[in-house]
Amino acid sequence: MGIRQTLPQPDGQGRSTRLLLLPLGLSIALSAAAVVSAQTAPAKAPVDEVNPLVGTAPLDRPDLIGNAPPPGEPVYSGQTSPGARLPHSSVEAAPINNNIALSYPNGVEVPYYYTNPTMIGFSGGGGASYGGRAEPIIMPVVGDWSVPPAYSQSYYDKSREIASPGYYSVYLGTFRTTAELTATQWASLMRFTFPQSDRSNVLINFPEHGGDVEVVGNQMVRGVSKDSSGADGAYFVAIFSKPFASLGTFSKSPGDAKGWGIGDKRVEPDQRKISGSFAGSYVTFRTKAGETVLMKIAHGTSYAQAEQRLRDELPGWDFDRVRGAARSAWSKLLDRVQVTGGTPKQRTLFYSTLFQSFASPRLVAAKGEKFTDTNGKVQTATHDRYSPVPFWDTGRNQIVLLELMEPETMRDVMQSELDMAREQGFMNTSFHGDNAVFMYLGAWERGIPFDYAAAYEYLRKNATDPAGPRHYLAEYDKNGWIADVVPDHNPSPPYAGGKAGAATTLEYAWDDFAMAQYAKRLGKMDDYALFLKRAHNYANVFDKSIGFVRGRTAGGKWIAPFDPGEPYYNFMMKEASGWSTLWLVPHDVNGLARLLGGRQAFTAKLDRFFSTPYNPKGICRDCTGLIGQYVQGNQPDQQAAYYYDWGGQPWKTQALTRRILAEMYGSDAAGYGYPGMDDQGATSSWYVLSAMGFYPVDPSSQNYIIGSPIFDDVKLQMGNGKTLEVEARNNSAANIYIQSATLNGRPWTKPWFSHADIRNGAKLVLTMGPMPNKTWGAAPADAPPSMSPMP
Repeated sequence: MGIRQTLPQPDGQGRSTRLLLLPLGLSIALSAAAVVSAQTAPAKAPVDEVNPLVGTAPLDRPDLIGNAPPPGEPVYSGQTSPGARLPHSSVEAAPINNNIALSYPNGVEVPYYYTNPTMIGFSGGGGASYGGRAEPIIMPVVGDWSVPPAYSQSYYDKSREIASPGYYSVYLGTFRTTAELTATQWASLMRFTFPQSDRSNVLINFPEHGGDVEVVGNQMVRGVSKDSSGADGAYFVAIFSKPFASLGTFSKSPGDAKGWGIGDKRVEPDQRKISGSFAGSYVTFRTKAGETVLMKIAHGTSYAQAEQRLRDELPGWDFDRVRGAARSAWSKLLDRVQVTGGTPKQRTLFYSTLFQSFASPRLVAAKGEKFTDTNGKVQTATHDRYSPVPFWDTGRNQIVLLELMEPETMRDVMQSELDMAREQGFMNTSFHGDNAVFMYLGAWERGIPFDYAAAYEYLRKNATDPAGPRHYLAEYDKNGWIADVVPDHNPSPPYAGGKAGAATTLEYAWDDFAMAQYAKRLGKMDDYALFLKRAHNYANVFDKSIGFVRGRTAGGKWIAPFDPGEPYYNFMMKEASGWSTLWLVPHDVNGLARLLGGRQAFTAKLDRFFSTPYNPKGICRDCTGLIGQYVQGNQPDQQAAYYYDWGGQPWKTQALTRRILAEMYGSDAAGYGYPGMDDQGATSSWYVLSAMGFYPVDPSSQNYIIGSPIFDDVKLQMGNGKTLEVEARNNSAANIYIQSATLNGRPWTKPWFSHADIRNGAKLVLTMGPMPNKTWGAAPADAPPSMSPMP
């Protein structure tokens, strides 16, 4: 008789799993069956590998999250959404389980956080950035209900929560109702399967800023927001598949009362119109057990446009057809990247992060459609108009991925940004950098046709006009650096004051190097000289006496006391410590190495960076995903693991990137965790690019820095129809080190390649092994390009 026993076993990533011991004969039989099954099971299509829940959960290992979060707050997740949408769509049919009307528990207005146990509603339209401002909020409720912001929340069964590209479904246990969501480009379709009840309700309401809501006839609800930030318009029209049995409206009562007492809500049965804070309607159906009620909703710059979108995209009620069309749209895009090898979990993470990489920028209007421009004027799009690019986030990696895969989309994105610059007078920026130049120069380097001279007018204006969006530009021009004001109290988080002077100086120097290359390509040599000189300004905030980037006072003195392990939100640094900020010199890694004392000292500093324990006094919410002082969960140092390729020790890059891929994504109990905010596709794109084996450390250049691919073979179909293939021979969880390489059949000793090397199609073959080959890629002549020569 066999004995069943469980023992802890390592899973190859430093964790423990449970090993089930079975009777020997049965164990052999099951093993043989598993081998046969693995050999005969067809490979999944990329679209079927995707789980949109990936990115919605936080990491849960204490060694990875450090001292975050502050008491009373949750750890940051990827802040992604598992909702149904199309690529780059402004419309998403999404679940809402975060009541941001009461607080922002996750730092930003994110509607969904995986571990939250109750659902408060669904959205069927756009919303700024993270989707938390999407409106109206829609909730099927059986029986009694509550006026928001309390909402009528429902427990939901995680085991019955289903998400796939273009589809989301959840069972609302409290109301014994299944909610299913799918979407087209400009509309959402929801299917609610109710129990038997005479009081099966659907509530539709605006958030606190309110609006006007009207019930029209016996199957339509429509409204206009008082403060919409959705790219798809402030007006909405919702149509139901079944007539209402009864109806009414509700809102917060007028005045300053919070609405906490009995009788201080405004609920008006049988009334069809209402305005005010939390304005909404309730419509009631009599349903049999298992009966479905469908609702389709679209937004627009007017009721007429919203209704037209419904007629164009959802003329009927065939939910499964719409769901299938959404799946096909995603399949067409995801099929451009084919991978073989890796584990099932790695393939799921890869295609799920690839899916999330297309979260932005969002389509605002297709060519010929009306939209509202940055000045509030309704215009007709002369090309596909996209939302602003979050340059500080996605401009570092995701934009390069889109330039590789979707050059035609990127032409429209660049034109949209140029149009917005013409509307506003300056090019858009994001956070404290001026990184739009990375997108334009990177696209130019990759051969994407565009009027780059026209864009340069506004890029140059940003870089030279103190009235523009480059904060403290006059100071930067005069001194070559930006000072900070020392507060009279502890500058550590939660203190968020300051100018981020040191970090902003580094950002501007990086921007200026890209501007110099841009000017040179246009033949503007005076501008080239101006910006190239400014590109060295990063050295002005490097304190050689301690070997760190450091803040300076207005008089030029180094700010003291200074602890490079202490993170700051805006004081000297930006959401980072001195350790993290030190590496924010992607355009001149060699120059940074010179400041640190040469190539050997540079790699020794990197070694200390990845091994010095993270133990600050202040709590930085964004500083999670830790390896030593390294923070994968935020942008400032995400490129640092690749710096060993400049230092002659690329094997360390290979080991580190494999470790980050294994530990920082999906290592939590749910398997959906991210090391920090995805920031609309940035953290996802890091995974995608690194898993394929390369990364654009400086996105404004055409260079890709080689890491260690996790798959045996990757075929990336580029937007020009050519294919980049990366084959990793003898690849495995143990064989992570490159022994040798060829590119298009030629021996390749450089730990990088350029877009010129692959633009007509290419095959990079990497032979992998379990031990480092310390000579491959180590020669100084093989190091990636840099503004300065290697010392």
